Amino acid sequence: MPSQKYIQVQRIRAIGLTVTNCVGVARRRHRSLEFYKEALGFELVSDITVEGQDYSDLQDVAEAKVRIITLRLGDELIELMEYLNIQGKPIPSDSQSNDLWFQHLAIVVSDMDRAYAHLRSFPIEAISVSPQTMPPDNEASAGVRAFKFKDPDGHDLELIWFPPDKGKDKWHQNSDRLFLGIDHSAIAVSNTEQSLHFYCDLLGMQIDSRSLNWQSTQTRLDNLPGAKVQITALRTVQDGVGIELLDYILPGKGRPIPSDWKSCDIAKVQIELVVNDIEQAVEILRQNGVQFVSSRIVQFTDSASPDRNGCLVKDPDGHAILLIAES
Repeated sequence: MPSQKYIQVQRIRAIGLTVTNCVGVARRRHRSLEFYKEALGFELVSDITVEGQDYSDLQDVAEAKVRIITLRLGDELIELMEYLNIQGKPIPSDSQSNDLWFQHLAIVVSDMDRAYAHLRSFPIEAISVSPQTMPPDNEASAGVRAFKFKDPDGHDLELIWFPPDKGKDKWHQNSDRLFLGIDHSAIAVSNTEQSLHFYCDLLGMQIDSRSLNWQSTQTRLDNLPGAKVQITALRTVQDGVGIELLDYILPGKGRPIPSDWKSCDIAKVQIELVVNDIEQAVEILRQNGVQFVSSRIVQFTDSASPDRNGCLVKDPDGHAILLIAES
């Protein structure tokens, strides 16, 4: 394998969510956009439509025509991706936190009670019974408050509040905003060591912390009886949004990501990782047997495109990772 002389992943640029195709239903067409803006305080950055062979090759979806709405919360970005000419499969209605397609965005709030009250004025599907406070015997996350729920398409989200001795300094700066930004994206994994090989040994991310969450608090947070989960938090060179690996010890691993799910299916969430040498990154991943979605490194020439050079791969459990190189 080529010598890896530097950390490849610089930062997480954005998290991309595939959302429902609502063409022809005017009121529902922008339901995801309205939800993220009105319920969670995101601001519109751009609204573009991409199509053609490059994007089809990137996502492995024939004749893809995709509307990409970029939203910002604080310093962080998400992309809502709507396939305009393809009806994707919905997220299974009986999804649980230990199913391996589980992936949530952790949205930091300045006041959990106010944020929870505001959110409840929207038609959300709650996962947690109510906001939960991590117990004092959990040293890594004691005092952290969290509440899990679903967006209009069934994507998993979390509100999170950090006490003064937890979380990044930026979450404790004086702000009149209720919703502050995105701390991390958490993904369910089948084997922590297997995932660490991919994210740390191959992509160069670093372990930030480890914790074991269990007892009644985790059960109420996940709505999963007897939940016991090993959590490993990862960060990139430039910090920013992190990745959390959720390895459920109890009640055990859930269902795997179906092999026939594609980028146009609504369960698809992609983490966009900025690398400083995409050709070398792709070569290293190929030599290590990583599964590729893209047929090639796609070079974009349209100045309106959110990517420049990109290649979509899957982690060991099938979560989508978009490697991008910015010019």
